[in-house]
Amino acid sequence: MINKEEVIRRARVWTRPPFDEETRREVLRLLEEDEDTLIESFYKDLEFGTGGMRGIMGVGTNRMNKYTIGRNTQGLANYLKQVFPDKDLSVAVNYDVRHNSRRFARIAASVLSANGIKVYLFKEFRPTPELSFAVRYLKTDAGIVLTASHNPPEYNGYKVYWNDGAQVVPPHDIGIVEAIKRVKFEDIRFDGDESLIEYIGEEMDNAFIEAAVSHATFGDKRRDAVKILFTPLHGTSITIMPRAMQRAGFTDFHIVEEQAVPDGDFPTVESPNPEEPSAFLMALEKAERIGADIILATDPDADRIAVAVRDIEGKMTLLNGNQTMAVMDQYLIDKHREIHGLKGNEFIASTIVSTDLILDIGRETGVIVKRSLTGFKWIAKLIRDYEGKLKFLGGGEESFGYMVGDFVRDKDSITSGLLAAEIAAEMKEKGSSFFEYLLDIYIRYKFYKEHLVALVKKGLKGKEEIERIMKRFRESPPSTISGEKVVRIEDYLKGEIRNLTTGRTEPITEIPRSNVLIFYTDRQTKVALRPSGTEPKIKFYISVNTDLPSKAAYPEKDRELAEKIRAIVKELGIDG
Repeated sequence: MINKEEVIRRARVWTRPPFDEETRREVLRLLEEDEDTLIESFYKDLEFGTGGMRGIMGVGTNRMNKYTIGRNTQGLANYLKQVFPDKDLSVAVNYDVRHNSRRFARIAASVLSANGIKVYLFKEFRPTPELSFAVRYLKTDAGIVLTASHNPPEYNGYKVYWNDGAQVVPPHDIGIVEAIKRVKFEDIRFDGDESLIEYIGEEMDNAFIEAAVSHATFGDKRRDAVKILFTPLHGTSITIMPRAMQRAGFTDFHIVEEQAVPDGDFPTVESPNPEEPSAFLMALEKAERIGADIILATDPDADRIAVAVRDIEGKMTLLNGNQTMAVMDQYLIDKHREIHGLKGNEFIASTIVSTDLILDIGRETGVIVKRSLTGFKWIAKLIRDYEGKLKFLGGGEESFGYMVGDFVRDKDSITSGLLAAEIAAEMKEKGSSFFEYLLDIYIRYKFYKEHLVALVKKGLKGKEEIERIMKRFRESPPSTISGEKVVRIEDYLKGEIRNLTTGRTEPITEIPRSNVLIFYTDRQTKVALRPSGTEPKIKFYISVNTDLPSKAAYPEKDRELAEKIRAIVKELGIDG
């Protein structure tokens, strides 16, 4: 339960210095007029989740503002000095198109420089993966990007990267959080040293584009023969994707012009999330007008990529993240075998809630599969853990993220967009298509169909409801799903796997504990559930599968699996 007196006490602190006059006036207004917003704004501190700190902008400890940004950055500066006591420190700072992102980035740069830390600040907004690249290219000690990814316009966020270009993981994420907790608002040094701030731009763009093209294209082919339609959904990728495509030779390249204008209000879409089919409406209409072979869409900070291609009937179809990942994994394996030969030390990576088709691909091709918790920081950690031992080819997750090679250590829509175009071009040259390549994969292994149900539960009451749902499934797990016997339960919070057939329990040793539950049936139907780390949601991931005897059988098998998924959604009581 929330202690209102404690909330009011926390809020009243913000009505005095060191907080500025504008902040003080707004907090006084909330104290007098808006108790609900006051409670939401002050009942806790913003926390780091799977994607860093993310929240609604406004005054308060639970909001994104000058002081929460400043406190986080002061804590990071203190931690860097603690870890690297005798080093001349440097940090790269980037930002997206959202409201206040540029201002927040300037605040972060000022605090860092006030603490004697060299800052490489992007002159203009750029894709998040370019920040990861810049950390490695400039050999900085950390990186910061101001972004709330695909969240609604009222949100912003703050992600921290370590010196390998990956988002921070233990022990550094824990160390940074502890350092932040020790910072009082009056301790924040906002008095920046401009001499320690260096602005970066064109040189970094060119280096990033060259690296992306070299990792995503293979050999000579007719890249000008595939017609590509691209939408940045009002985000940062407009600054890089067209130039990267041109550099790679994809000259039949078209843009949804109405969505090419960077705009933090994202005016043409209900949500700037490429996972949402509604975000594709403009692109689908233009694709039919121009006869596009493939549509590429990115989220506002350009780390996620969505792909739509023509199916076997010629209809433009939006692929889900699992499908795109499977195609990219198989293609990278095929190309690596063709060019270098497989040596047995190659690996691909995915997450525990993503499709198990990746496991099948790994088993048959002889490529090692490593899996992690949700979030690309964990996939990047796998790369670091096995650096010098295993060769990373590529990896992704169901939520439309993919990474090609290890030159960037985060999901990367620019390089994976180039790879999607490369696959489309090669398949077209062979008289096939991107979609038919996917069907070939299904025929070779198994046809997996996945579905995500995300229940939005906002605010404090929503958080409590999510906790109740997880507790109910943990304490009273289903014995059957779709008439199939549940034979295996993976509980990542307890760190154990229960085999219900043998009665044995074994520990989960390679993956950190997290609030994730996964149920498997005797026919390998899979249901996973977890609270989102970056949004007020609880997510249910449903996966079913069957054999696919031929491409002609795909429509019928697809309908069968879709019906099975609908029945499971109803059975679990998550159909809204």
